[in-house]
Amino acid sequence: MSPLDLLDVDASLSAEERQIRTVVRQLVDEQVRPHVAGWYEEGRVPARDLAREFGKVGLLGMHLTGYGCAGSSAVAYGLACLELEAGDSGIRSLVSVQGALAMYAIWRYGSAEQKQHWLPTMAAGETIGCFALTEPDHGSDPASMNTRARRDGDDWVLHGTKMWITNATIADVAVIWARTDEGIRGFAVPTRTPGVTVREIRRKMSLRASVTGEISLDDVRLPATARLPEAVGLKAPLGCLTEARHGIVWGALGAARDCLETALEYARSRTQFGRPLAGFQLTQAKLADMAVEWSKGYLLALQLGRLADADRLRPDQVSVGKLNNVREALAIARQCRTILGANGVSGEYPVLRHANNLESVLTYEGTSEIHQLVIGQRLTGLSAFA
Repeated sequence: MSPLDLLDVDASLSAEERQIRTVVRQLVDEQVRPHVAGWYEEGRVPARDLAREFGKVGLLGMHLTGYGCAGSSAVAYGLACLELEAGDSGIRSLVSVQGALAMYAIWRYGSAEQKQHWLPTMAAGETIGCFALTEPDHGSDPASMNTRARRDGDDWVLHGTKMWITNATIADVAVIWARTDEGIRGFAVPTRTPGVTVREIRRKMSLRASVTGEISLDDVRLPATARLPEAVGLKAPLGCLTEARHGIVWGALGAARDCLETALEYARSRTQFGRPLAGFQLTQAKLADMAVEWSKGYLLALQLGRLADADRLRPDQVSVGKLNNVREALAIARQCRTILGANGVSGEYPVLRHANNLESVLTYEGTSEIHQLVIGQRLTGLSAFA
């Protein structure tokens, strides 16, 4: 049993859930850990190769059913996200965007033909998807998006720009959200369509082992069959974000666990003033506080996962998990850095890489402030967004 499982939470997991976790952990140990520090330093990642490897074990869209998807439980999906992000937040983002955003949007809102066309190869990692909602001037306020889609005969014509889109430069299909005369609608857009231009965003200081890009749409002409027929209004993309946020609730715990395990091992082996760092009261106090917060986050994630499996999970409950677990994971990463001292800033250890990544996780798919307002509205019945 892991020393971090202070409350014996693992005992409440099923044998299948533990087996899935073991498979993903081994995959991360073999395919990610030996290389991820170099990928991060270089700002490059073999995302397509990784997607195919992940597809082989059913990680992509694993909580969806049919079309080659594994149909796993929400808790099993969460555990997979935890193990992936213990490797790196960028690697978990690759899987989250593919499965919980792009694939989920098509699975939930697409036509039978769209599902059959895209989902089997996406589940296999042969086709890569991205989810394009954020714009240069509209992040937390997607209702104000400038991207437009207008009818032209039987076709749709799209124009606009999307920003900070994970997987953009390697994607074969982009789920684009645009304003129409009938409201916000979603479109499955092949990225090779004339008028689609993708530019990689470079010089990132966070999520460097992740592909991020800007998508420009210059009068992109699409057939009527490209529109996701069940995606009506802003509720559709927000529903996709709820799916992805659930994975983040678990994933952030993975980054925090990797930091904690690194700090614990370092404190045991590093000697100062004639004794291991782990033998000092201040070090033990830091480790104890962090382990308690990690355990609370794990319990929170497990509760949300069980609610999701019972089809009772509400978006505001996911906001509780995203707000707490990412915020606490970042605090844990920063505190672990202090235990490692100067070595904490070295790429030989994963701690500062996780901390840098978590700065992005804190912001994307709803900033902490947005989730505070979601929870505040649940508590008071009053919206503070306007």
